[in-house]
Amino acid sequence: MTETRRIVLAVSGASGMPYALTLARALAAAPGVQTHLLISDAARVVLARESDATPGDLAALAHAVHDAANFAAPPSSGSWRHAGMVVCPCSMSTLAAIASGAGANLIHRAADVTLKERRPLLLVTRETPLSRIHIENMLRATDAGATIFPASPGFYHRPASAQDIVDHLCGRILDNLGIPQALARPWEG
Repeated sequence: MTETRRIVLAVSGASGMPYALTLARALAAAPGVQTHLLISDAARVVLARESDATPGDLAALAHAVHDAANFAAPPSSGSWRHAGMVVCPCSMSTLAAIASGAGANLIHRAADVTLKERRPLLLVTRETPLSRIHIENMLRATDAGATIFPASPGFYHRPASAQDIVDHLCGRILDNLGIPQALARPWEG
C-alpha cells in the first residue's frame, strides 16, 4: 500500500505554462501523489496566452484547488503536512515575495510555511536576463532553504522537440521531490 504524498503545485504569472501543465499531468499520473493547486491571477492570463489550456483544465489535474486569495486554505498552515511545494513557473515577483517573507497571497504564504517547516521548496524560475536583484533574491531564497530550479534546458538527452525539453525539466523536478518518473533520462556520461 502506497502512502499518499501531498504536493503543492503553485503556478505564478511567469512565462512557462508548458512546464506547469506537463508537471501537473505527471503529478496526476504519479501513484500515491495528491496534488494541491494554487494558481495566481497573473498565471491565468499567461496560461491563456501560452496555451490552449484553461485554468479549469489545469484544475482538473489536481486533487484540490485552493484560491490564491484564501489565507485560511490548508497550505497556509504548518500543521497541514505535505511532502513538498513547487512554484512552476516562478515569476521574479513571486521569488521576491518568497525571499523577503512578504506574503501577499496564498502562494507566498504556503512557500513561507514550507520553508519554516523545512520541507522541500522548488522554485522553477523563468526569466532572462537576470538582474542583480533577481540573483540576490535567489540567494536569499536558497539561504532560507529553497532550491532554485531554473527552467534552463539541457541537451544531453538529445531532445527532438520542445516537448522533449519540457518533459526533461519536469522529470528533473519529480526526481528532486523523490517521485518516480519516466520523463527525464539520467546522465550516462
